[in-house]
Amino acid sequence: MTENSFEQKALELFRYQEIHNSVYARYLDLLGIEPGTIQSAARIPHLPVRFFKSHRVYGASTPEECVFTSSSTTGMIPSRHYVASLETYRLNLLSIFRHFYGDPREYTVLALLPSYLERSGSSLVYMADALMKESARPENGFFLYDYPALFERLQSDASRGNKTWLIGVSFALLDFVKHFTVPAPGLIVVETGGMKGRGIELSREELHMRLKAGFPLSRIDSEYGMTELLSQAYSVKEDYFFDCPPTMQVSIRNLQDPFTYEPDGIQGGINITDLANTHSCAFIETEDLGIRLSDGRFRVLGRIPNAERRGCNMLTDIS
Repeated sequence: MTENSFEQKALELFRYQEIHNSVYARYLDLLGIEPGTIQSAARIPHLPVRFFKSHRVYGASTPEECVFTSSSTTGMIPSRHYVASLETYRLNLLSIFRHFYGDPREYTVLALLPSYLERSGSSLVYMADALMKESARPENGFFLYDYPALFERLQSDASRGNKTWLIGVSFALLDFVKHFTVPAPGLIVVETGGMKGRGIELSREELHMRLKAGFPLSRIDSEYGMTELLSQAYSVKEDYFFDCPPTMQVSIRNLQDPFTYEPDGIQGGINITDLANTHSCAFIETEDLGIRLSDGRFRVLGRIPNAERRGCNMLTDIS
C-alpha cells in the first residue's frame, strides 16, 4: 500500500466512522471538531484507548461476531473490542504474517501463552490458532506450563531441520529458559511482552538478552499488538524498533497537547491508525510512550506515567 493510498483509505474510514460510530462521533462533537474540515489523515483525531473499557466502540449495521477482551488484574476493567467479522481479522493477520515471515505453511507454529489460554476472548490466542490452521502441520500446538513437552517439540523440530515460529508471553518464555536451553538455528522466537503483575519490569534489551541465552542460535523478535487493534507490528531486525504492516501507521503526539504531533526522533505518546479496524475505531490514542523514525518504524519506551489525561474526563459525558 502506497502512502497516498493509505491516506485515502484513512480519510474514507474517518468519514465512515464519524457517521456510523456513535462514540467516536460524540467524541469529535465534544472536541468541537467539524468532520468536514478534516482534509488530511494527519488531522484526524485519535480516540483515547480507555474508551474501549467504558463504551461500546462499534459502528457496523450488523451484530458483532466476536468480542475480544484484554487481560486485566483484579479490580481492573478489561477493554472490549467488538469485531464484526472474524474472517476479516483472519485474512488480515495472515497477510501481515506473510509480509514479515512468508508462507505460514513453511513453519511449525507453537504458542506459549498460558495467561491468555486461561481466559476467554483473547485475540492473540485466535491469531495463533489461525496461523496453526493455515500451517496445517501436526507438530503445531499450544502450551500452558508443560515446559518439558515444549522442549521436546522444539528439539524434535530442530533435529529435522524444520522452520519453527514460537510466539510466547514474556514471563513464560523467561520461565522456560530458566530450565532449558534450545540451540535451534531454524527457530524464530517472538515475544509479545507481558510482565504485568509479575513483580518484575525488564527493558526489551534485558529481556532479549535473557531469551538469547536460552535460544542461543535463534532470532528473537517482538510483536506489538493490542486487544483494540486488528493489525500487528513486528520487530524483526533485532534493533528493538517495530515495523508497521501495510494496514497500520504510527504517529507520536505531544504529551502536553495531544493534538500536536512530535517530529521524528522525539518521544511522546503513540497514536495508531489501523485500517483493519473498519467497524470499531481505526484511530487509537494509546497509553504507550515511544519514538518514531523517518521510515515509519517505532520503538516503545514504556507506559506513559499517569496516562489518563484531561480529555478522558469526556468518558463520563459520552453515552
